Amino acid sequence: MFTVAQKILGYDLLSLCLEGPEEELMKTVHCQPAVFVTSLAAVERLSQENPQAIEMCVAAAGFSVGEFAALVFSGAMDFAEALYAVKVRAEAMQKASELVPSGMMSVVGRSETNYKYACLQAKEHCKSLGIEKPVCSVANYLFPDGRVIAGHRQALDFLQKNSRRFDLMRTQPLPVSGAFHTELMVSAIEPLRDVLRQVEVRRPDINVHSNVDGKRYMNERHVRRQLVKQLVSPVKWEQTMHEVYERMQGESFPRTYEVGPGKQLGVMLQRCNRKAFKTYTHVQVTTSKD
Repeated sequence: MFTVAQKILGYDLLSLCLEGPEEELMKTVHCQPAVFVTSLAAVERLSQENPQAIEMCVAAAGFSVGEFAALVFSGAMDFAEALYAVKVRAEAMQKASELVPSGMMSVVGRSETNYKYACLQAKEHCKSLGIEKPVCSVANYLFPDGRVIAGHRQALDFLQKNSRRFDLMRTQPLPVSGAFHTELMVSAIEPLRDVLRQVEVRRPDINVHSNVDGKRYMNERHVRRQLVKQLVSPVKWEQTMHEVYERMQGESFPRTYEVGPGKQLGVMLQRCNRKAFKTYTHVQVTTSKD
């Protein structure tokens, strides 16, 4: 996989993942292909260690760029073609990020926190600074009262300084280069739409849930449409978790495998559904002996 990736990307992704430098790896142009390839490499590892987990799988979902990995896993896209689409997506998002000083900030609120009002006030603040069309909106719904807000840098600074006023218990700027999943990514739409027209897309063999609304993909056209829409729409991860794990009382929960770098999706699952989390396993690519 990493050999194929080197040909498609034009650089050695494996050595960048293992040796860095970290600031290069954190750039969205490198980070997205890295997450995509390491996620599918972890799937291969799970396939060798527990083939039944792959054979019995009924549903998949991926967070943001992870959705491309979920679609490859489901048979909807070819690995190399999807990686090329991810490359184009990452480059277009990097370019869009460089147009405006913007970013993302994870926030934890209370049940009464009004995120819409907080974003509105932040936009008004930006207008008072002379910013003509300020952007500030919820970009990710992570778990109950856990959100990521994205937009103009000045809007995020305003929210951080006034966090108590808006019932934001915790605010943490994220190490990303732009306001992903907001309208500031609109310039990335055409390049992604164009590349998705070029790659073959099939109907997924298993349920794959879309970030846009948590619903499963129905057909090829639906996949292409939602992947483009996802760029400028919030990632509805909390809603996706409810969609995937909805059960009748007493019905048992399926096994859940998080494949790839980090355990953040597991942490969010625990916050969304503690019972489903009991059968959660994290599969990473490297082992301690590696």
